[in-house]
Amino acid sequence: MSNPWQEIKLDDYENHMSLENVYQLQVLNEMMGEQFSAYDATSIMILGIAGGNGLEHIDKERIKKVYGVDVNQSFLSACKKRYEELGDVFETICADLLEEGLQLPETDLLVANLLVEYIGYECFQKVVGLVKPRYVSCIIQINTGDSFVSDSPYLHVFDCLETVHHQMEEDRLVNCMSEIGYRKVEQLEQELLDGKKFVRVDFLREDI
Repeated sequence: MSNPWQEIKLDDYENHMSLENVYQLQVLNEMMGEQFSAYDATSIMILGIAGGNGLEHIDKERIKKVYGVDVNQSFLSACKKRYEELGDVFETICADLLEEGLQLPETDLLVANLLVEYIGYECFQKVVGLVKPRYVSCIIQINTGDSFVSDSPYLHVFDCLETVHHQMEEDRLVNCMSEIGYRKVEQLEQELLDGKKFVRVDFLREDI
């Protein structure tokens, strides 16, 4: 069965996320800049990179490798074209994180923004185990209403995601990371315009 994210067009996704009444693309961009600079990491993996929002914050003097992972190849093609200036520093990986036999390179920092919602806690634990990052930084969306998608003209583009979406809770994320040896070191919240909020939770591997 195909992943529903493979059916979504990048223009629809980004146009929805950047609408004035949604304004999530802009908020994520700012928060990602903070994620990239928060820790002493020279290699980063970004899960669910979509169109590459936030990549302009990559400091090539400090960051030597960035992997962008997504299940949608057209998203990744757009990333490479948009951020050609990153050169060999930026490498894309087309992969479905839910598939068996997944292989991923190791990095210092793993960034997963609005991603755990679509693969679930158990799958995320598996991915973290493969990448073996020192730091993990997640942004999850906490919903106050019935819908996890904000109202917009693009609303029904995302109907297909209902089959894979998981409701997020900060405590459950912290517990699932603790189970695989990561402790919470930071938690920040950003209120959104429609009553929802983004919660950034960062983790450090315990054996460091």
